Amino acid sequence: MFDFKKVSSRPTSNLLGSEKEIIYPARVIKSMMDPTSQPEVFKNLGEYQSIGGVFYASINKPNPQPSFTSDNFATPLFPNMSNIPLDNEIIYIINLPSTNIQTNVNSITAYYFQPINIWNSIHHNAVPDPINPIGGNAQKGDYTQIEGGLSRQVTDGGTEITLGKTFIEKIDTRKLQPFEGDIIYEGRWGQSVRFTSTVSGSFTSNPWSSIGSNGDPLTILRNGQHEEDKDPWIPQVENINTDASSIYLTSTQLIPISAASTSYLSYSQPPIMPNQYDGEQIILNSGRLLLNSKSDSILLSSSNTISLNSVNSVNIDTNKVAIKSKKIALGDKNASEPLILGNKFLEDFADLCKDLNSVATALQAGVGAPGNLSPPLLGLIIPVVELANSSANMLSKIKQYKSTVTTTK
Repeated sequence: MFDFKKVSSRPTSNLLGSEKEIIYPARVIKSMMDPTSQPEVFKNLGEYQSIGGVFYASINKPNPQPSFTSDNFATPLFPNMSNIPLDNEIIYIINLPSTNIQTNVNSITAYYFQPINIWNSIHHNAVPDPINPIGGNAQKGDYTQIEGGLSRQVTDGGTEITLGKTFIEKIDTRKLQPFEGDIIYEGRWGQSVRFTSTVSGSFTSNPWSSIGSNGDPLTILRNGQHEEDKDPWIPQVENINTDASSIYLTSTQLIPISAASTSYLSYSQPPIMPNQYDGEQIILNSGRLLLNSKSDSILLSSSNTISLNSVNSVNIDTNKVAIKSKKIALGDKNASEPLILGNKFLEDFADLCKDLNSVATALQAGVGAPGNLSPPLLGLIIPVVELANSSANMLSKIKQYKSTVTTTK
């Protein structure tokens, strides 16, 4: 059963309806990521119920010696969407009803909104603490305010500001170039989901709008952005061939993907090339693809054809391979030589070998002195007759050895 007493151990206030409801900005001191983040207060904050919360200091009341207590601790405002702030990022704190609301309707506690987009950066939006600076002049140089609200532009490989225990700044992490109507979700490391459409005629071009009509829907999921020889603060557009891993869900777009292999010699009528198809499709592109079924089957179904195309080989390792088809061509699409029925052929071939063996044995016994022709040679009559009959019988059944299903080159 859920332990409400343990969760409600976070101290709350009874100031609902007062000035404490005002939303105010605060600087993140430390995020509570695990029991070791602040073990001395972990239990007092509800133990694992505190994971994802942050210790903060009010921007309006900077503290040279920030504390780690329940009085300056806040949990995420939204339950099903996590955006854990980094150290020194700016958040908004809001006081709202706490877990004690069942017994005290005026009981409140602190919650936080996601970090403020101060630098308009997907990577981090931390700001140096003027009370507790780290890095001195070097840090100030990294964070020089540029007139006109331009983005922070770091060129020396990083910053000395504290961002967390494991987070290391990568200044070449770029945000995506938006297009009209886009809804974009971006991670801190070059991951993104873009809900977009065909957009022709925009100042910045994209690789999916060469055909179709503006507004044709497209969804792009990308993990790992490609490198560019541009300043890192210049936005980029996805590239399916150079991004690390991508999934494209298209409607009418022509995606210029460079397939690893496009040899379709087994086809009498080859399919449309991958980079020339402009219909509805799902494209997965990465360094390696793994399809794994943990408890049941993998089913591949197509209304037309299924193509397995590899630069090196196609390997199948299993206990049994079963193929049911009216026509199977091996070696070439125009293969016409029929395959032999192995069992039937081997049975008759074994009988032929027995007959030939009998002839050989009789001939060996019939070898005698010159001019001696009768008794030993008489034993050859029956084997020779059997050999003639069996060979004739095999010749009469030659067509039975030919498969009507499988052919080979």
